[in-house]
Amino acid sequence: MSASTKFRHLALTVAAAAVLTGCAGPNPRDPYEGFNRSMFKFNDTVDQAALKPAATAYKNVLPSFVQTGVSNFFGNLSDVWTAANGFMQGKGEQGMSDVMRVALNSTFGLLGVLDIASEAGLKKHNEDFGQTLGYWGVQSGPYLMLPLLGPSTVRDTVALPLDIKADPWGYKDPVNVRNIGSVTRVIDKRASLLDATSLMEEAALDRYEFVRDSFLQARESKVNDGDGPRGGKDKDKAKPAAADAENGNEAAPATGEAIMAAPAADKNASL
Repeated sequence: MSASTKFRHLALTVAAAAVLTGCAGPNPRDPYEGFNRSMFKFNDTVDQAALKPAATAYKNVLPSFVQTGVSNFFGNLSDVWTAANGFMQGKGEQGMSDVMRVALNSTFGLLGVLDIASEAGLKKHNEDFGQTLGYWGVQSGPYLMLPLLGPSTVRDTVALPLDIKADPWGYKDPVNVRNIGSVTRVIDKRASLLDATSLMEEAALDRYEFVRDSFLQARESKVNDGDGPRGGKDKDKAKPAAADAENGNEAAPATGEAIMAAPAADKNASL
């Protein structure tokens, strides 16, 4: 059984277990809080013992231009699935823009190492199949903390296997190069979130609640393109997150996804 298949089964099994065994909690969006807190503690232990030290060394040792090149390379790969989800959401103009990004960066940008498209004014987007389901009205369902994969929801957990399957890096041969690249991708993502998680660790009284609430807020804003729920209901609730994103103030959403979410922060990461 391939690694990606194992993780798909793991994600779906955890979602099913949480639904079957969870007890109602005080937060209506987090009815499985007991289970989620256990997974949060497990993920935090793994992060503190392995992932965060590796990311810290990566950030301190490698030149910044190398880190930027690694991030750009994998970001270019993720633009492929972003474009597909843009089209599935009926965003033709955005989808074509993302296709052009991939074309420019894969050629003139040396396989994506250089982000030529952004310099040319083509905005980078981030879309996945969970967002596509949400765009067409599928409710997020309860919050879930997945082992190793981090914060999610029932809807996003169901969509995750397709996100993984659609990742171009998952088909890279030979396998040892693919695995090395996958590990590098995770460490690079975690390194980019070091400052955000350090801020959270210093400021948050209850890190679990901070991660949950900021993740759900950021996710809702992404699904609805910062415009609030479909049909305009509670539209004003999404405006602060959208305004923060426009002003580059993404510290809270970033920390919400960062604590142990690095393996899943990029939903298209090869596993």
